[in-house]
Amino acid sequence: MLLTEFLKEGIAALEPLYPTAEARNIVLMLCGHVIGTKSYTHIVEPQFQIPAKGVEPLRAGLERLKTGEPIQYIIGKVEFCGREFNLTPAVLIPRPETELLAREAVNIASRIQRMRVPFGKKAEPVRVLDLCTGSGNIAWTVALSVPGAVVVGVDKSEDALDVARSQDFAAEMKTSGALAPSFVKADVLEASAASGFGHFDLVLSNPPYIMEKEKPQMRKNVLDYEPSEALFVPDDDPLLFYRAVAEWSARLLTAEGKGLTEINEVLGKETLALFSAEPFQKAELVKDFYDKNRFVFYSR
Repeated sequence: MLLTEFLKEGIAALEPLYPTAEARNIVLMLCGHVIGTKSYTHIVEPQFQIPAKGVEPLRAGLERLKTGEPIQYIIGKVEFCGREFNLTPAVLIPRPETELLAREAVNIASRIQRMRVPFGKKAEPVRVLDLCTGSGNIAWTVALSVPGAVVVGVDKSEDALDVARSQDFAAEMKTSGALAPSFVKADVLEASAASGFGHFDLVLSNPPYIMEKEKPQMRKNVLDYEPSEALFVPDDDPLLFYRAVAEWSARLLTAEGKGLTEINEVLGKETLALFSAEPFQKAELVKDFYDKNRFVFYSR
């Protein structure tokens, strides 16, 4: 079977679920995972034949995709900030927008680290806390990008923590001297759980923030496959997790520390108001590349 034929078949099968361009990318990802082709193989080698042993795995994968199962769960991998992360249905699939938060965190942590260089061996390491860490994609990105930073990821799900701990960047750490994040089981909604963590220069979070009433607007591949406990909050208390994040930050942020949190775009003003109250002195709404309110950055 020609690769071009399978691509045509696969795209047509997925078009009821996804826009054509997205369907094409998904099928190309499946092919890359199963038979090792590149996104351009079908272009530079239009007569490329799928190896006989690859046809059935490709068809099996396509059948799963047709049910709405995300390609990232099928291949068990996702790319985030230029690195490949392990993934299972126990954790959310990282979104491109969240890369903006991670990159800003890296910029801030790098700046703090540079400011401490004059202290030499007496310099305190940059300390970063990632609440609701999930797959650990944010925690690992900061730890690997700022060698020497001490990063702690927190989640209440043991399954999610297993995924976070499974990320394998040993080769990069050996080269750069970066430290692996520590992953700790704790419920962010329990303020008392914040005790014993010490203080942090950065508190990061991407907590559940989608209201139950927003479900009808969401795709089947999200509703049926991604963990609901990592997505949804009650309609009558949509800022539930942000109050908790604010409490942890109030307890654990250093005097010069900063917090970055991803938010629900429709609750931007309400979330901003929460992080503008004592003990925080400054908070700002930050937009994503779709020009939507996506983050609140705050500090004492």
